[in-house]
Amino acid sequence: MKKTNITLFLNNRFFYCLAAIAILFVVGFFAPIFFEISKVLLFMLIGLTIVDVFLLYRTKKGIKLERNLPERLSNGDENKISLALKNDYPFEAHLSLIEELPYQFQKRDFTFYQQLKKHEEKNIHYNLTPKERGVYEFGNINVYANSALKLATKKYVLGEETSLKCYPSFLKLREFDIKAFNNATTSYGTKKVRRIGHSLEFEQIKEYVSGDDIRTLNWKATAKRNHFMVNQYVEEKSQSVYAIIDKGRAMQMTFNGLSLLDYAVNATLAISNVILRKQDKAGMLSFSTKLEDWVVAERRSSQMSLISEALHNIKTNFAEPDFSTLYSVVKRKITHRSLLILFTNFETIDGLNRQLPYLRALAKNHLLLVVFFKNTELDAMIDSKSETIQQVYDSIIAEKFLYEKKRIVNELKKYGIQSVLTKPEDLTGNSINKYLELKSRGLF
Repeated sequence: MKKTNITLFLNNRFFYCLAAIAILFVVGFFAPIFFEISKVLLFMLIGLTIVDVFLLYRTKKGIKLERNLPERLSNGDENKISLALKNDYPFEAHLSLIEELPYQFQKRDFTFYQQLKKHEEKNIHYNLTPKERGVYEFGNINVYANSALKLATKKYVLGEETSLKCYPSFLKLREFDIKAFNNATTSYGTKKVRRIGHSLEFEQIKEYVSGDDIRTLNWKATAKRNHFMVNQYVEEKSQSVYAIIDKGRAMQMTFNGLSLLDYAVNATLAISNVILRKQDKAGMLSFSTKLEDWVVAERRSSQMSLISEALHNIKTNFAEPDFSTLYSVVKRKITHRSLLILFTNFETIDGLNRQLPYLRALAKNHLLLVVFFKNTELDAMIDSKSETIQQVYDSIIAEKFLYEKKRIVNELKKYGIQSVLTKPEDLTGNSINKYLELKSRGLF
């Protein structure tokens, strides 16, 4: 509900002046000249304060403000917020604005100081970067207005109390679209994926032109038409791709303020958009002790909205993920061969070996891609110079864990399971990269 509450109170400058006059009154007991000066200064202070109050109250609503918010917040991205401010006083106003941000940002002194000339309008812009999904409650905006005298202050409580939902990162969808639909090379960071070969889906026979792949020559058609004819192929479409998100406690590790779960959620939204644009079917599900948030792989126009809503509500219960339940439900519900992109995390080879039988079982009927994370803090520990015995010990342990990650990649490869080992911040780009690579190779 919109508020325009107004309160008037005396400023600090008034009390400083009053304290100085009181000291002069005390001095006046010993030097009478100061007593007379004190009385004059006191009457002047009272008179100026009355004038200041009159200036501030003469205009009923001297300050107007409107907060402009987006329809929803994008997790992990900078979201632009703007305040439209107007001074209706017939004099220059000195303003202090305190924005009541949602508690998730943990900022209680988010203050702007502005000076607006008479009848001047100004827009204030700032960015907020949420680090978790959920509902964000914006409070009111407290505006403290002063005239040039600054003896009295008029407080306005403006703006509206507003609730905004924070969804997985949708602001970067266009950025990944542009990269994913580059015909020659798709590049994210330092890794480049070159499109190779073609799929096995036949489209038509056409005349050979310079640049066509001679391996696709159709000799029977060439003999009939007496000039070269080639088979033309297109990428297979309408393939089912499921993003599977592990909600176990290992996914609660945080890097740069975002948990691994939130990185996986953001990546799922971006890759689902690319999958649909490639005319494949996108779906998703999450699991921990049971399967939840199931969205069947489809190519309908409302699919992105369904996936976004499902991702918005994903939370962890900090339990150990049950891969046996994942296997049994996937076997029962996903009956045709699909690409399964599993976002999870393994820190040790023993942790992988406990779940490997279920991963191998999934890989028998589907193309399984396991996406897990590098620990960038370990990389920083290894790269730093060791000056003490403890630092040497820590560096050796970090190298051991890094070696374990490489062993996990090799172990998955041994059983024909695709994998991506990535830094959390590179997860979205590397996941899309791998999907495009697998699609171009016709593996699903």
